[in-house]
Amino acid sequence: MQTTSHILMIRPVNFSFNVETATNNAFQVAGNDDYAHEKALHEFNEFVEVLRENDIDVTVVDDTPDPFTPDSIFPNNWISFHDDGTICLYPMYAANRREERKPGVLEIISKKFKVKNKIDFSYYEQKNLFLEGTGSMVLDRENKIAYACVSPRTDKKVLKVFCDHMGYKAVVFDAVDEKGKSIYHTNVMMCVADKYIVICLESLARKKERDEVVSVIKNSGKEIIEISMDQMNHFAGNMLQVNNRKDEKLLVMSTQAYESLSPKQVKKLSSFNKIIHSSLTTIETNGGGSARCMMAEVHLPEK
Repeated sequence: MQTTSHILMIRPVNFSFNVETATNNAFQVAGNDDYAHEKALHEFNEFVEVLRENDIDVTVVDDTPDPFTPDSIFPNNWISFHDDGTICLYPMYAANRREERKPGVLEIISKKFKVKNKIDFSYYEQKNLFLEGTGSMVLDRENKIAYACVSPRTDKKVLKVFCDHMGYKAVVFDAVDEKGKSIYHTNVMMCVADKYIVICLESLARKKERDEVVSVIKNSGKEIIEISMDQMNHFAGNMLQVNNRKDEKLLVMSTQAYESLSPKQVKKLSSFNKIIHSSLTTIETNGGGSARCMMAEVHLPEK
């Protein structure tokens, strides 16, 4: 299935602006917010409450103070979970993000879900090659397609290794912001749902690649819902479709993303699923990631 009702989230203890990731994350904005962690923690707890109120199963793991992991709130970059019982671990660009692969997280997941196999791609860090999980890749799980825009954090070679292991076909392209700079993660410019794909086609500067991506999407049977560059900058691409315990589909995003959408887009998205959102302004500004980045979908079989 494309969606799951099981979500892993990491409650932060040291959330702050990460200088190591800001080198290629244009969504991060350095500020002088002395209370960034406190505000982010409040936003995190409110977001979890919104998800649980909508009957989504959220496993919250409290981060540890040591080692120092300011971006631990974004677990989908270092781990992914698959319905055949496989866990994948990924090579991370920033050295302080590699510390997020904490054994305690896997122990908690293993108590609740069946883990049959673990594939560790993190050794590519030694070669300075990176693939940051479902940030670097946006997975069409049903059609086994891995969409990926190339960036310093998304290497074609490692992507191919992932696809060979997991039986996916890679659809690779370049995506840039309004300044012509590579977009750091694919999941800020597109979202794959069960029957549609939200995508900022404007960010694909090369017509040939844009046409190819459109063709692949149409051939997969999904409808294209296009967002603008400005909407992408408000995290309108950083959405995740989930289902709840009643098997109802929901599209999760931040309030900033929701407010950037036009009434026509809201109506179209709402025709497929209910939209839920929560304010994540501090996390988005300092962390450069939004709602989708905070949720690692757990597709593992339950115990």
